[in-house]
Amino acid sequence: MALFTKTPVRPSYLDGLGYHAALLAGVCGICGMLILMSLTATKDRIEQELINDKRKMLEQIIPSSVFDNQITQDVLIIESELSDSLEVNIGLKNGSVSAVAFQSQADGYGGAIKVILGINPKGELLGVRVISHAETPGLGDKIEINKDDWITSFDGKSLENLTLEQWAVKKDGGEFDQFTGATITPRAVVQAVYLGLQQFKLHKQTILSYEPANEVSNNE
Repeated sequence: MALFTKTPVRPSYLDGLGYHAALLAGVCGICGMLILMSLTATKDRIEQELINDKRKMLEQIIPSSVFDNQITQDVLIIESELSDSLEVNIGLKNGSVSAVAFQSQADGYGGAIKVILGINPKGELLGVRVISHAETPGLGDKIEINKDDWITSFDGKSLENLTLEQWAVKKDGGEFDQFTGATITPRAVVQAVYLGLQQFKLHKQTILSYEPANEVSNNE
């Protein structure tokens, strides 16, 4: 006696447009959740790495002996007419502002050159470092401290001990060396540093009046 197996009937909804749309949406939703979970798991680590990178940069331009606070945590945001809002890291010594650091920038040969400045309350540069640039390797990249010590020529300079004319490369009659075949790059860095000092001068009173948010008032 022959046995016959009944062929399963394929549900009609499997061929429907709505089913496939729902299936695709479900797959996308699962992928989205997995990506979100991954980002959430790494967010804290990424933020900590950014803080560590900034701390290392600050250590290069402001001696640790100058401040006794967590300089990456004491931040003052200033709305400036010279640029976008200014994010200023504040160094404190015994509760008083002892140093500040913030970014400045100017256009070089390959695009924007971003620098970070360390400045003492007198307006003197404690140090300058280049954060990012797209200058020509072997020429313009001498602005990096690991390629050349040119950037240290700003140490100790201020708006008070150099005239406006001196805030330029030597080719333009100024104080600072240029690079052979790459004058535009150092010229832009000088401009960025000068602008940064102008920012400090403009907002000096606000910056030096900074008080930590967690400081407890003596009147309480």
